[in-house]
Amino acid sequence: MSYPSPGQPEQPEQSRQPRNLSLPRPSVARTAVPQPAAAAPQPSFPPAGGEGTQGPLAGAGFAAPAPASVAVLVQVFAALKLSLLRNGLRQSSGRRAAYIASVVLVGLFAVLQLLGLIALRGHEHAATLVVTLTGVLALGWAVMPLFFPGGDETLDATRLVMLPLRPRTLIVALLTSSLIGIGPLFTLALAVGSVVAVAHGAAAAAVAVLAVLLTMLVCVALARMVATANIRLLTSRKGRDLALLSGLFIAVGAQAVNLGTQKLSDAGGLGTLEPAANVLRWVPPAAAVDAVWSVGDGSYGTAAAQLGLTVAALVGVLWFWQRSLSTLMTSPDSSTIQVVQERTGPSDTRGPARWLPAGRTGTVMLRTLRYAWRDPKTKAGWATALGIGLLLPVVMVAQGDGSVYSACWAAGLLGMQMYNQFGQDSSAFWMVAQTIGTPRDAYLELRGRALALVLVALPYVTLVVIGAAALLGDWAAFPETLGLSLALLGALLATGALASARYPYSIPQDSGYKNVVPGQAGLAWISILGGMLVGGLLCAPVLGLTIWLHVADHHGLLWLILPIGAAYAYAITHVGLRLAAPRTADRLPEILAAVSKG
Repeated sequence: MSYPSPGQPEQPEQSRQPRNLSLPRPSVARTAVPQPAAAAPQPSFPPAGGEGTQGPLAGAGFAAPAPASVAVLVQVFAALKLSLLRNGLRQSSGRRAAYIASVVLVGLFAVLQLLGLIALRGHEHAATLVVTLTGVLALGWAVMPLFFPGGDETLDATRLVMLPLRPRTLIVALLTSSLIGIGPLFTLALAVGSVVAVAHGAAAAAVAVLAVLLTMLVCVALARMVATANIRLLTSRKGRDLALLSGLFIAVGAQAVNLGTQKLSDAGGLGTLEPAANVLRWVPPAAAVDAVWSVGDGSYGTAAAQLGLTVAALVGVLWFWQRSLSTLMTSPDSSTIQVVQERTGPSDTRGPARWLPAGRTGTVMLRTLRYAWRDPKTKAGWATALGIGLLLPVVMVAQGDGSVYSACWAAGLLGMQMYNQFGQDSSAFWMVAQTIGTPRDAYLELRGRALALVLVALPYVTLVVIGAAALLGDWAAFPETLGLSLALLGALLATGALASARYPYSIPQDSGYKNVVPGQAGLAWISILGGMLVGGLLCAPVLGLTIWLHVADHHGLLWLILPIGAAYAYAITHVGLRLAAPRTADRLPEILAAVSKG
């Protein structure tokens, strides 16, 4: 389009050049621009839809580029994975030392495991063991992303949303980069050792190569699929809460490994795995490993079916991964969409909360239970207490040296949640402090928190004692065990209230794995260990009565320990709350200062 120069009359409408509807050039002259003899090359941009898509600028003269080569993307993502590992080691010397130590330990364990599996070659139960190990390994790959989402930064596919890549191309690159790391190295050692232990003959050796490849791909793809399907959850508050429970997951897994090792160490212990192996031999990727044994045994049809099942499972995992990746890269995050909930009534208290007592006691109970459900640190403490309290009796029974009295651990671990009650509030304790003006207010506050614990602990401890008695078949010890458990719970509630008022400490909110801020570790040890020792001593009357009834051969009166323990728990808790209330009311500024350092 030409513009008239100053002083020149404007041209008539019909003599104007037609308007150019294409995108404007970088600079426009004030006079008419002559049409060039040859069109300049137009810049090209990646298409918005990926390969084979023209994009919204195609009609304006912008050509779609050639699709990126899969080999190039594989190299880029492999280099990206190596860069993430290298840059992570540069962050701190502690992280570098931890990574090097983990590499050494995992490498040593992998070598020993490889040698052990090779030594099993020719054993009658070799196939049973390797099939079970492969199944357990695949389960570990499936659940690890849920508890350790920060272990691999490339698991977060939302960081790749803005890249012009199609899901199929992205899957190949991500799958290849996932084969770099400590986990794949350990998996490779186990897979190689497994096929060496069961491969007999040239045909089995050829199938063993395919079985190792399929095992690696299924494990890695399974972890990627789980991470992609749950990445929105893992990066949310609930996902971080789930990561905090990784300690409980490790504890349960360690106890399971301990029990399994003890069972397998006995004479003929490997034979106990036969029922599980008969099922796992048809579950990928364990089916691929068992196919090597089937080929060596001459069962070619069975081996073909097992390999076909593993390939079908790999295809299904990749398809679901691609579908989850496409949904993740094209749908908005639901957390950014405001959800309006209609209230069904004038009151905001619905569900089981309606049964809580009215007044301050019910309000404090509801707040405590909501903290236990929503606050990450509080939830981790409660979940660990519930899980370990249930796990210990089962482990002791499985080891053959169990006792019904081991159920007292459940009461002890839950009673410890009463310690440092105000530290759970952190700096928000000032709102609670404003409502406490007299020792009576402090008593109601502490009583509400204790009742919230009792609301969960009473049925839980009862169920654990019943389970221990059922597993051991010792129902005669049920009343005395429950009575001792209730007495221990009451003693810990009493000492926990006193310790909360006398030795409060702050819980850091910026770290998921630290429970005490620097400089307050001594307070935490005094509060917890001292309270546990005093709580144990406070149970001495009930424990002494139980021992005397056993020694005096008054077994018919042992049922009295249950009502005596319950009454003693109520009395000692009431006394402890009464003693802690005036101290709490007098030390509100000191408590607020102590719990606000995190």
